[in-house]
Amino acid sequence: MNTELKKQLDDFRSKTLEFANGDLSVKDYKSFSGKYGSYAQRGAKASMLRLRMSGGEISKEHLKSIIDICDKYGINHLHCTTCQTIQLHDLPFDKVTDIMTDAIDSGFYTLGGGGDFPRNVMVSPLSGVEKGEYFDVMPYAKKAAEYLISQIDIVKMPRKLKVAFSNSPANSTHATFRDLGFTAREDGMFDVYCAGGMGLNPKMGVKAAEKIEPKNVLYYIKAMISLFCEYGNYENRSRARTRYMQDTLGDKLTEEYRKHVKAALDEGGLDIDVTPEEITKHGVESDFISSRVIPQKQRGLYTVKFHPIGGNIHPQSVKCIYNAIKDMESVVLRVSPDETIYILNCSGNEVQSVLDATADSGEKDIEQSVSCIGASICQQGLRNSQGLLKNILDTLRPYNFPSDALPVIHISGCMSSCGTHQIGKIGFHGKVKMVDKKPLPGFSISINGSDNQGNEHFGEDIGVVAEDDIPKLMVELAQSVTDSGMSYDEYAAKNKTALLDLINKYI
Repeated sequence: MNTELKKQLDDFRSKTLEFANGDLSVKDYKSFSGKYGSYAQRGAKASMLRLRMSGGEISKEHLKSIIDICDKYGINHLHCTTCQTIQLHDLPFDKVTDIMTDAIDSGFYTLGGGGDFPRNVMVSPLSGVEKGEYFDVMPYAKKAAEYLISQIDIVKMPRKLKVAFSNSPANSTHATFRDLGFTAREDGMFDVYCAGGMGLNPKMGVKAAEKIEPKNVLYYIKAMISLFCEYGNYENRSRARTRYMQDTLGDKLTEEYRKHVKAALDEGGLDIDVTPEEITKHGVESDFISSRVIPQKQRGLYTVKFHPIGGNIHPQSVKCIYNAIKDMESVVLRVSPDETIYILNCSGNEVQSVLDATADSGEKDIEQSVSCIGASICQQGLRNSQGLLKNILDTLRPYNFPSDALPVIHISGCMSSCGTHQIGKIGFHGKVKMVDKKPLPGFSISINGSDNQGNEHFGEDIGVVAEDDIPKLMVELAQSVTDSGMSYDEYAAKNKTALLDLINKYI
């Protein structure tokens, strides 16, 4: 680490110990610690640390570093996030700076993991290996991440900035409704979307540019930062996200953004020159009957899908994965925006050992659901999203419904959408449910959200369901779908009235 970074970590250690001793308020500590990718957990008895990893990519060496850090400090709780990072939880305040130091020494970057800074750059998790993709966007995203990290101590933005790259219309990174998104085109160019976002008052992004050359990506990022600094709301944090510029600038948003792009291009110096990485590993073809095995576009190579329940993974599971892949050529991991971990570049004769190492993966659609960390840990959370997911799965288990009787659901503990509830086929976010004039824990339910480019839309809010009633609702819904002989997707498309009637019974 350089001298300046060491100095910053000394400041972090000092402030963290002040907070632990009760000499710094929760609010003041949060505004300071977020820059370092660390927050106090609910109750202020422990801390967490978010590891930045561009595009969610984790090399075997980095995976081993995570294992070593967990062993050294007794860490037992890891969480995959919807921004393609891994969080370390339940960290003692007197150890979090040491953990951060070890993480940085191991090649991870934590600065900007929280607070009003550029966040982890998101990338389609199968970019470079996916059949049917337009082109591999990962090399451009990595250059974007390097540039954004370089701006953390230079530019003071009103709030955070999320940048995403998508390699196909599947749009798994939600690039068309992030603060800034680059969507690949069939002709090898990018379209650019800006000023979108989920959470409170969500907005789809505005298509601000078409057919831009990939080498010019950094100019469009620089322009977005300068536009945000000029028109973002520095006074009101609740309105200090890029999506609110759609309200303040209206039809002039695209025009103003293009002015900033032109200024950046005129200044020059940010052209990207990349050579896409070529996978030269010799594959071995094989036939697998598993929904967790995905054939890559490279002949004889496969990706194994591992979805830890609720995005939570124990270090022992990480060790099992590492021991399976440590001697496999070219194998890497990527965390996806739905909290899945993909293990890429396995040859046909290697797949089974990776499947065995990830046997605790969710298999049914509902078991691959997305949940934020929840109010038991998050200070901002209103409801325990992880607890709700566990209760749903526990209640469903004895029935053994078909795998597709229920979809992947998305659960956020509050309106912040860390569980991406707004694009779920079924989404929940924490609310209060009034029953006989008494407030009860509840979740608002929405249906039919979609992130597919060209058909992206936020879910339709139906109403609020008492938390204790949600598992019963899911059982009844699964039974109705099973009785129909259809999958959930077919049922929802053909029987929307029946679906709404069933949900409204609990509202």
